[in-house]
Amino acid sequence: MAGSSKKVIFAALGGNLLIACTKFVAAVFTGSSAMFSEGVHSLVDTGNQILLLYGMRRAARPADAEYPFGYGKEVYFWSFVVAILIFAVGAGISLYEGIHHIIAPASISDPFVNYIVLALGMVFEGAAWFFAWTEFSRAKGKRGYLEAVRRGKDPTMFVVLFEDSAAMLGLLTAMAGIFFAEYTGLLWLDGVASVIIGCILGATAIWLAVETKGLLIGEAANRPVIDGIRELAADVPSIERVHEVLTMHMGPDFLLVNISVKFAPGTVAADMEAAIAGLDGRIKEAYPQARRIFVEAEGRAEAGP
Repeated sequence: MAGSSKKVIFAALGGNLLIACTKFVAAVFTGSSAMFSEGVHSLVDTGNQILLLYGMRRAARPADAEYPFGYGKEVYFWSFVVAILIFAVGAGISLYEGIHHIIAPASISDPFVNYIVLALGMVFEGAAWFFAWTEFSRAKGKRGYLEAVRRGKDPTMFVVLFEDSAAMLGLLTAMAGIFFAEYTGLLWLDGVASVIIGCILGATAIWLAVETKGLLIGEAANRPVIDGIRELAADVPSIERVHEVLTMHMGPDFLLVNISVKFAPGTVAADMEAAIAGLDGRIKEAYPQARRIFVEAEGRAEAGP
């Protein structure tokens, strides 16, 4: 999973860096507000990919005495930071530029340059989007796309896909704004396009923040995984009853599992230890992401009826 995520991020990073440079040159040359907003958009996306790679690198550090369960949640933190940056920087600057150019419209010189840059942007962004979509489709399995986003535990995958999708919409919006401003002579339409781009970025940022919040504060495993772990525990002959199965993702590939069980009357300590060790091995074999497993043997008084 991590390898696929890095490939997606590197592909997006290369495309955004190339097109950001050309967008800013075109914005300076033509004076287009929408083109400047698109340049900011691509620059923010480039910085976001660097942050995601940084987060993945820090998340890969081994556990230590201070962080006994490792640093896997760093990837969730930096994904949340990316959402904030998209909202604060990308959406904020685009909205400011758009409102400014609506109030004080400026003429666009040589818009043909903008069309060339936007067409190149569609090529670069489209290639990055297709790569991200392909990897995400492969990772989602049989789940629907929206369900895969809601239930996915690797935010880097859908963060890049969301960014690239917003970038494609932004390019189409910028192209439409420049075209209609030139065709109708209503120069403020270029500013309107910039405002729409800001709204697209704002909506993308809010959605990303909502999706990464649960992972950041401690989201459980998906229901099929929890049910599967419960079934494995219930299949142990010496376990009479399975009470709670508590899980938490400490990272995309690190699941913490705590199981509360009631052993059958007369089960001796040695048999309990053997049963717990066997259950630990079967869970890890079925769900490799379950790195740490704790089994709590409740007493008869605690277990209830």
